[in-house]
Amino acid sequence: MDVYEAVTSRRAVRAFTDRPVPRGVLERVVSAAARAPSASNLQPWHTYVVTGVSLAEIKKRAGERLATGDPWDEPEYEQYPPALKPPYRERRSAFGEQRYGALGIAREDMEARQRAASANWDCFGAPAALFCYIDRDMGWPQWSDVGMYLQTVMLLLRAEGLHSCTQMAWAKFHRTVAEVLSPPDELLLFCGMSIGFEDATARDARTGRAPLDETVTFVDGL
Repeated sequence: MDVYEAVTSRRAVRAFTDRPVPRGVLERVVSAAARAPSASNLQPWHTYVVTGVSLAEIKKRAGERLATGDPWDEPEYEQYPPALKPPYRERRSAFGEQRYGALGIAREDMEARQRAASANWDCFGAPAALFCYIDRDMGWPQWSDVGMYLQTVMLLLRAEGLHSCTQMAWAKFHRTVAEVLSPPDELLLFCGMSIGFEDATARDARTGRAPLDETVTFVDGL
């Protein structure tokens, strides 16, 4: 797949078929993604690629927590600033309206919104998932390295005809994931990533992007 096609066709897919993802494809993707850039070649990502009974167990335990109203785990990092300022606040709000609007969920229907959000912890039906950890001792530059690694994974998945969805939502259930994966204590769960073949029959909305002049400044000459 052409690089531009991979970039423009990548999006957060939230509905997958149960068609299995071959182990060889997953190995090929994460092997190539290891070439992602990182400062001083630290390679600060630690990933668990999970399928089969192990992923089913994580989903089951997460579902049981949701069903019993078990509160989210104590956050280990701040996902958003406490008070988002413009234009970020408006962009986040527009995303929510578009996302739930595509599902036919009204803004005031909080119960339906919560049901839709709970699909996160079933990986939106995906048969494969990646859980990405970072060492607790790492700083903000290494977090950016992890972001570049995850983007590389997602673009390589597109080259394989697969889709994905990164999910900070899994950080809210990091204890549940750890019960199955048993990561070392020094690792912190940044996010999960659902991986699979898109369910083309599901309702979906592709979010737009800000006009270029809002995010990019071209400077010519002196």
